[in-house]
Amino acid sequence: MIAAGMMLPGGLSAFAKENGLPKKIGIQLYTMRDQLDKNAKETLTRIAKIGYQEVETYYGYQPGDPGKFWGLPVKELKALLKSLNIVSPSGHYGLNHFLTKGNEKDDELKAQVEYAAELGQKYFVVPALPFPEWDAPATADYYKFVSDQLNKAAEYCKKSGLHVAYHNHFWEFKPLTDATGTGYEVMLKNTDKSSVFFELDCFWAIKSGFDPVKLFAQAPGRFFALHVKDIDKAKQEVLVSPENANKKAMELLSMASFADVGTGAVDFKRILAKAPAAGVKHLYVEQDRIVTEPFQSITNSYKYVRNTLLK
Repeated sequence: MIAAGMMLPGGLSAFAKENGLPKKIGIQLYTMRDQLDKNAKETLTRIAKIGYQEVETYYGYQPGDPGKFWGLPVKELKALLKSLNIVSPSGHYGLNHFLTKGNEKDDELKAQVEYAAELGQKYFVVPALPFPEWDAPATADYYKFVSDQLNKAAEYCKKSGLHVAYHNHFWEFKPLTDATGTGYEVMLKNTDKSSVFFELDCFWAIKSGFDPVKLFAQAPGRFFALHVKDIDKAKQEVLVSPENANKKAMELLSMASFADVGTGAVDFKRILAKAPAAGVKHLYVEQDRIVTEPFQSITNSYKYVRNTLLK
């Protein structure tokens, strides 16, 4: 049963025999947000034709939300993905109220867990902290609160067969003002190891001055996925630095420059060599801003991952 369950169409195993890496290549759909807003069905069809077999959704929750992804009801999106032989192991779902001290309402959590479960996802990923926290002083106290809230969310998600995970940007790596270390380290230490996982965005970790391989070593087995996102070789400067300490998050975000996977500065071969021990089950290509033709860009990235990284 185990052997049969690990087989994919065409006789490929779910993990590369020689290196333990996942064979299915995924994409974080935020990469193609403009195209999805214009025509979701056509965009997803073209993504499937390129060869992507996994997608990670993203969602912008509002109170009274109708529960639609780019105009598609959840059931319709699920059926479309199935028709395209695409699965969605995870999705990004904001918890702005839930992660705000003094608010902590769980309306967003409960509504979006329903969407994730209906789509058949296994990981409910928190994509970022609430916006005001991006520029707030980084404190261990706040990140312990976040850890507690993620633990509570994980308990709720268990009822629907979901794990909780956290996706980083750069603000989690700012030095703490009330303790040593970073907020990311606080979360690694204070979240439940069996139910809260991490999705490491390689771009933002490196741009924060942190080595993904060293982060893996701090929490083996807890990184369920990677965002395979490359750094423009011409703009490799670290964003989290004394020189940038007084700059706002939006300004720092605007300083980031991306590249098709394989054309930038990130040594993905080195990172992926350590990924199996880190627990990585999914690889999602992502590019926050594309300055070339978008479908050609994600084709270039797909081919590099397939032909070079997963060989």
